[in-house]
Amino acid sequence: MSIVVTGATGHLGRHVVAQLLEKVPAEQITAVVRDEAKAADFAARGVTVAVADYNSPETFDGLFAGGDKVLLISGNEFDKGRPQQHKVVIDAAVAAGVALLAYTSAPGSLNASLVDDHRATEELLLASGLPWTLLRNGWYHENYTENLAPVLEHSAVVAAAGDGRVSSASRADYAAAAVAVLTGEGHENRTYELGGDTAWSFAEYAAEIARQTGKEISYNSVPEETLRNILAGAGVPEAFAGILADVDTSIAKGELVVDSGDLSRLAGRPTSPISAAVADALK
Repeated sequence: MSIVVTGATGHLGRHVVAQLLEKVPAEQITAVVRDEAKAADFAARGVTVAVADYNSPETFDGLFAGGDKVLLISGNEFDKGRPQQHKVVIDAAVAAGVALLAYTSAPGSLNASLVDDHRATEELLLASGLPWTLLRNGWYHENYTENLAPVLEHSAVVAAAGDGRVSSASRADYAAAAVAVLTGEGHENRTYELGGDTAWSFAEYAAEIARQTGKEISYNSVPEETLRNILAGAGVPEAFAGILADVDTSIAKGELVVDSGDLSRLAGRPTSPISAAVADALK
């Protein structure tokens, strides 16, 4: 029996594998990647590395074994039909008879276009007959803190979120929840709504950056269309710029406030605050 992590060299996947290595022997972990070279550090620690691609169904043939627990980390190719990509993994898991397939989805409260692929994948998973767990991940701190350069350059946080709040948490926090499910018992056919313990507003986020840098940082709330144009002008692909701007509109409506407490309960600790992520980014 293995614990199998797809997308294992991605931002979230790396955290999951690293935390699994703290809990189970390396030989019980399989990291599924597209580029074997990027997983050399995992292989050096004894993790089994399997090369497979969501766009090539044959690469998943025989990859899973009966009794495996699988974490399907959602793909990030928004223009390639993600539900069909995910179905490749689900079908392979069905053929193998895995013990559990956990999927990283999006909050049930979120109604932005971003969630359409997630809901379609959830339907495929629930119809598959597999034991499942839905990890409905909220927003990541790093979605913002990894892009501080323009904030510091222009002395402004720009968003179309109005006074809306975000229950974000770090990728490491969400990884801890996934690891708890993969290494624990009793998570079959459960849905977890995951978000940080403390929701914050963009005005508060700007004030935190100002506090830590000693610079004046303002929050500029703009219309959705304006944000879309700003992002596209900065080189973000037009379709993805639209998705991000649409999410901000959902934030303004309160749709990214997740107060279930599921994340900290699964992780076994409080979630990290946005201030910690700002500090890490500024380092």
